[in-house]
Amino acid sequence: MKNAAKKIYLGLILILLYAPIVTLIVLSFNSSKTRSKWGGFTLSWYRSLFDNEAIMNAFYTTLIIALLSAFIATIIGTAACIGMQVMRKRSRSLFLSIANIPMVNAEIVTAVSLMLIFIAIRMNMGFHTILISHITFNIPYVILSVMPKLRQTNRSTYEAAMDLGASPMHAFFRVVFPDILPGVLSGFLLAFTMSLDDFVITHFTKGPGIDTLSTKIYTEVRKGIKPEIYALSTLLFVTVLLLLILVNYQPEKKASPVKKTITTGFRIRTAMVRRVLPALLIVVVIAGGVYYSSQGVLNSDNTVIVYNWGEYLDPDVLDEFTEETGIEVIYEEFETNEIMYPKVNSGAIAYDVVIPSDYMIQRMIENDLLAEIDFDHIPNLKNIDPTYMEQSRQFDPENKYSLPYCWGTVGILYNKTMVEEPIDSWSVLWDERYKDNILMQDSVRDAFCVALKYLGYSLNSTDLDELTAARNLLIEQKPLVQAYVVDQVRDKMIGNEAAIGVIYSGEAIYTQRENPDLEYVIPKEGSNIWIDSMVIPKNAEHKENAEKFIDFLCRPEIALKNFDYITYSTPNAAARALIEDEDIRNSVIAFPESDQLTDCETYSFLGDDVDRIYNELWNQVKSK
Repeated sequence: MKNAAKKIYLGLILILLYAPIVTLIVLSFNSSKTRSKWGGFTLSWYRSLFDNEAIMNAFYTTLIIALLSAFIATIIGTAACIGMQVMRKRSRSLFLSIANIPMVNAEIVTAVSLMLIFIAIRMNMGFHTILISHITFNIPYVILSVMPKLRQTNRSTYEAAMDLGASPMHAFFRVVFPDILPGVLSGFLLAFTMSLDDFVITHFTKGPGIDTLSTKIYTEVRKGIKPEIYALSTLLFVTVLLLLILVNYQPEKKASPVKKTITTGFRIRTAMVRRVLPALLIVVVIAGGVYYSSQGVLNSDNTVIVYNWGEYLDPDVLDEFTEETGIEVIYEEFETNEIMYPKVNSGAIAYDVVIPSDYMIQRMIENDLLAEIDFDHIPNLKNIDPTYMEQSRQFDPENKYSLPYCWGTVGILYNKTMVEEPIDSWSVLWDERYKDNILMQDSVRDAFCVALKYLGYSLNSTDLDELTAARNLLIEQKPLVQAYVVDQVRDKMIGNEAAIGVIYSGEAIYTQRENPDLEYVIPKEGSNIWIDSMVIPKNAEHKENAEKFIDFLCRPEIALKNFDYITYSTPNAAARALIEDEDIRNSVIAFPESDQLTDCETYSFLGDDVDRIYNELWNQVKSK
């Protein structure tokens, strides 16, 4: 009975550990994009993975960063150990304590500190800042591995080699280094592992166009994981599993040749350490140097650095722009305005084109973060419907800093098979019948928009009593909410994982294509009508290229291509006229009638003080 209980307990542990991995592997062979539906066996996601330039670049960057940082950190850390070993005890303790700070400190503190140093010395974020940061982070782990081995070495052996005529360097490599080699290798492997797995350090010190697997996967999770990520994770798991099997595999020992086998194995391992490993590291260093040199495009005058929402531009458009103009596009994505703003405000990265929302553009104008656009360089401005230029005056009074890119509304997407009646009010988001079937936007302004409009207030309210009432209403709603999401609302609603979700109109069009049971409505209490516009930050280093890029996006055929890809309403009148599908061209979701927008408002920037109040109240909601 006792043995049976042990086996059951062990089985439960293994299920908890490996069930998610098995699920991930199964999903990597599922032809359907949604997790909730099996569409048949396929290998297409593996083919797509190797064709996906962004993921493969992230994979290659991850390996180069991990190997280079581990190699350099191992050299520096080993040298530091040798230097500290000859110090007096008090000095050695002091330096060891200093060296251990990055290891004992909170990782986010180290990351932010490094980022602030790079900003202070005006170093552009990129491959080199990630590499420097990873080396800094890894050195203490190398010291931790090498120092105990160094303390175990016999100093008299080293001195005897010197007495016999060996030079200090020769004596070190012939006598000391073989003794500490296990610690050096352990330090290298530990540094490599820490670097390979790191997210926080990389996230705060990376520049545009540079991603490692950790930051790439984080970005994909925020906007809905693509099946290619399942395939990548499966390959990584299988590779690690095979390496563990090979490392731990021991051939069956025979009685007679045991000593010979051990000796041969030792010689092979020694040869690998002395010849193969250094050669491999030299190749990695050279490859890393070549890769680093290739990142010089970031500083080239023939570049434009674009910062845009996730899944908000057809990737083919970037290739077309480069082919036509010869200007390389460095493209980076953000998830919310609140994530975008601090990066632009810090000046750590000089973006050339950014596509924020209306209220955030107003904030950026007021804080003198934007450059005026020279509209003489934007001849395709004529294609933009004057209605949207006029509406843009609410946040850009003189139309000097922005040019409309996309627009839409915030509303409710619901599954007609999972609700009891048609929806026309925000009140359904507080209906107990739909507990754990409601998705809310993980955005402070959008969440408060829902509550304020439901209460009959303006979504730009600055009244503390009204904001407090909205906060209380959101706290009251929280037990009913399945999740606070951004782009993930699409996959969840398509896969019938929720009945109701707050969503942007453009996302609603996409989800209806995938699941005809979904319906979109602008609630009768009113909502938000938003405009996302193209702007040029004041510290942009390639302003002329930025204006060429903006003009390119205003071409009718390019604007149409983006509309087909992202399904958000285009302000480009010439592009709308080119839409062949009459149902889409006249869609009340993409292009609602004016009476549907009667009680809709555009967000305004309410000032830093009010903005802090909104954020504080939203944190109170999320922390409950």
